[in-house]
Amino acid sequence: MSKILVINSSLSGDASVSRLLVAETVQRLLAIEPDAEITHRDLGDGAIPHLTSATVAGIRAVAQTQAELTAQALSDELIAELTAADVVVIGAPMYNFSIPTSLRAWFDHVLRPRVTFAYKDGAVQGLLTGTRAVVIEARGGRFTDGPTKWMDFQEPYLKTLLGFIGITDVTFIHAEKLGSGPEARELAITTAKTRITDVITADFFSVLEV
Repeated sequence: MSKILVINSSLSGDASVSRLLVAETVQRLLAIEPDAEITHRDLGDGAIPHLTSATVAGIRAVAQTQAELTAQALSDELIAELTAADVVVIGAPMYNFSIPTSLRAWFDHVLRPRVTFAYKDGAVQGLLTGTRAVVIEARGGRFTDGPTKWMDFQEPYLKTLLGFIGITDVTFIHAEKLGSGPEARELAITTAKTRITDVITADFFSVLEV
């Protein structure tokens, strides 16, 4: 039985396009494998705190204080969810040309030396392998090409963060020009749904087992 980790980070609630498309992705995955086990992690409620000087040693060094131990325990929990997953579905709206700070806080807790990545012979080695990721990117403008492509600090950043811990099989689904009116919004959603269907084919899970 495959395991799916679903991460939402939008602050827009029911109006969120990334949440809509994440749900579409999960529905498609379940259509292929109805018995798949799903874990939901919603970052929009601020439950994952940003690291501070009082907690960062719980992730980056040796936890000693209660605050550091609490941060380490949360890190352990999040990493366990990620490690168990065969597929990770991430909803990542573009905020100020990058990712929501809530999603950054999640990455700050799961990018952990000697646990999810290590250095060997001077090179980084991602320790989480064999996991596929589908990332839903909702954007007000168009950034995949054209004159604003250079402003896209979202997708390269996410690709780097995931690759750093060993998740290199990443598919990005774009919903762009959402801020250009109702018709553009509807077209973006329809196009993204078609892309989801094209990506998540009947052999999606069998590829994981190779």
